Amino acid sequence: MEKELKYIDLVEQPISMHPKKFALWLFMVTVVMIFAALTSAYIVRQAEGNWLEYDLPQVFWFTSGVVVLSSLFLHWAYISAKKDNLSQLRIGMSMAVLLGIVFLVGQWYSWVALVDRQVFFVGNPSGSFLYVFTGLHAVHLISGVIFLIIVLISSFRYKVHSQAMNTMEMATSYWHFLGGLWIYLFMFLLLNH
Repeated sequence: MEKELKYIDLVEQPISMHPKKFALWLFMVTVVMIFAALTSAYIVRQAEGNWLEYDLPQVFWFTSGVVVLSSLFLHWAYISAKKDNLSQLRIGMSMAVLLGIVFLVGQWYSWVALVDRQVFFVGNPSGSFLYVFTGLHAVHLISGVIFLIIVLISSFRYKVHSQAMNTMEMATSYWHFLGGLWIYLFMFLLLNH
């Protein structure tokens, strides 16, 4: 009997994670794999030649700053939720949503700038890759903005606070991930363009 009790004491408790958080992390790993494959394909295809050279749109610098600023506001909202400061939570969430929309509008203007430079989706693969990178990122960012709007609405319904942080934590993780992904893509394009 004593040996059984000792054995039970030695059994480690499994690490637990909310199933929705686990699913989100699996999704983010999948997105990383997709973009890693695309950036690898970019490098391989660029080495084959027949590569159109053009300047990246200047608006990419602006949108990069916007996405970093939106992450800062979201982090402020996250800290405010942990402290039950609901007014700051709502301001931070509102600013993150607004800046996310500004980022998407900026990405649209980057496509306009590309068309003005005669860089199209169809034609040279260098343009095609750029449209795929920015378009695929924009699709994920739209889902992120929708997620932030859901959390913002929940904050007005008093469903986000220090005792109910799961959705807020997931939204923050996903948004920071998307911001980091954009910075990676932008740096990759600057260095390999």
